[in-house]
Amino acid sequence: MLDRLEAIHQRYEELSRLLCDPEVINDTKKLREYSKEQAGLEEKNQAYIEYKETIEQLNDAKSMLEDKLDEEMRELVKAEIDELSRRKQELEERIKVLLLPKDPNDEKSVIVEVRGAAGGEEAALFAADLYRMYTRFAERQGWKVEVLEANTTGLGGFKEVVFSVDGNGAYSKLKYENGAHRVQRVPETESGGRIHTSTATVAVLPEAEEVEVEIHDKDIRIDTFCSSGPGGQSVNTTQSAVRITHLPTGIVVSCQDEKSQNSNKEKAMRVLRARLFDLKQKEEMEKMANARRMAVGSGDRSERIRTYNFPQSRVTDHRIGLTLHKLDLILNGELDEIIDALILHEQTELLKEQETKTS
Repeated sequence: MLDRLEAIHQRYEELSRLLCDPEVINDTKKLREYSKEQAGLEEKNQAYIEYKETIEQLNDAKSMLEDKLDEEMRELVKAEIDELSRRKQELEERIKVLLLPKDPNDEKSVIVEVRGAAGGEEAALFAADLYRMYTRFAERQGWKVEVLEANTTGLGGFKEVVFSVDGNGAYSKLKYENGAHRVQRVPETESGGRIHTSTATVAVLPEAEEVEVEIHDKDIRIDTFCSSGPGGQSVNTTQSAVRITHLPTGIVVSCQDEKSQNSNKEKAMRVLRARLFDLKQKEEMEKMANARRMAVGSGDRSERIRTYNFPQSRVTDHRIGLTLHKLDLILNGELDEIIDALILHEQTELLKEQETKTS
């Protein structure tokens, strides 16, 4: 552990020197690359410095016990040793977590796709609830939300809504939302007062840069058509809506949210790039013999991950057995307690896996 930390510290110091180099300062690409790398090492480097200082203080305090001290001073030194020993253990636990392998996509922005599934109109209304929940959560984090495509229903629900969440670390938190979400409530469309169960699916895709996913013109077909609103009525008579088909994979993306054809094409390409990046990652994970099967963020979209029970004001995350009676707060975007618990669970499982490998 100390060897790894020392290597991180040395790299951090090297990056500090590079970021002061005039050649790097004048090279925008290198400056951005080195700044991003250093920011990623900041917390580990700071923990290592604090750990080394704690060790030095602990050794100094222990050596003081070998001197001739009066009883009062000896007790004070012993108390300091106890406190420093506790701090050393806390730092060791924190460093173990910091050194866990990180998902390379954690710092990325995301594209989120929410679709009404089983339950007809009620499922579409639930999809709208989930969209509002994620929008409010993003606002609390200081992230920017932009709708890329929306297919609405007459009652204000979403058959499908696709939106981007731009913000540092968006994927690290929202990736745990991948999967099927279930709602149990009396629908607005139900006059008999019976509780219905409906579902909506959520897909969270890390947004890919152009350099990460190369799309050739020969591999796509672009069709344009008139935008339409709920029920199929025409919204405008210009061919502003865009449908892009990726011929090698058969992935189809359409966008009609903007009045400009170019804007719709740009948004559709962002979604296509994210879906292709997601497909590429899944193929790579399947090739890995020791893929992280326990990772709660792996995101099988057919898996039921969470239930929202309105009569009991209860939300249950089935992956970790967490139940909270805070339905209104959670649907208002207060997801932190659930997401923090999921992160802690994943870290605990990874630590167990590492301890098994080293034992």
